[in-house]
Amino acid sequence: MSEYRPPRRVALIVLVIVAAGGCLALGYWQWTRFEAVGGNGQNLGYAFQWPAFAFFCIYAYRRFVKLEAVEAQADDPDGAPASNPEEPTEIPADLLPSRPKVAIDEPEDAGDDLEAKQVQEYNEYLAQLSRGSDRSGQ
Repeated sequence: MSEYRPPRRVALIVLVIVAAGGCLALGYWQWTRFEAVGGNGQNLGYAFQWPAFAFFCIYAYRRFVKLEAVEAQADDPDGAPASNPEEPTEIPADLLPSRPKVAIDEPEDAGDDLEAKQVQEYNEYLAQLSRGSDRSGQ
């Protein structure tokens, strides 16, 4: 690993320390709530959950550093390739089955005719409802 550390690295380290410390503090607080008179199982669950969040903060930062190192190694012309050449780099075209083709025999104007027919049927339905519920003449 190279000795060069970007300026943002310090800010990320501080962020990870603050986040992990905060998670651990919240875990301790939930533990004290569990031990109190009114504590329940939910407090105990949170007491174990917060340290897991702290662990994830540290894990995510370590993963970020590793990926950053791999990226820097790939950018270096003298460095080894970033990925193993035996690994596939793209999805083969025949991996997934092809989609079925649907034959459409309708002419282009059929959509307009169908829509006009539907509108006409709807208008006839509304007229029928209007005739059946016209009570103003009674």
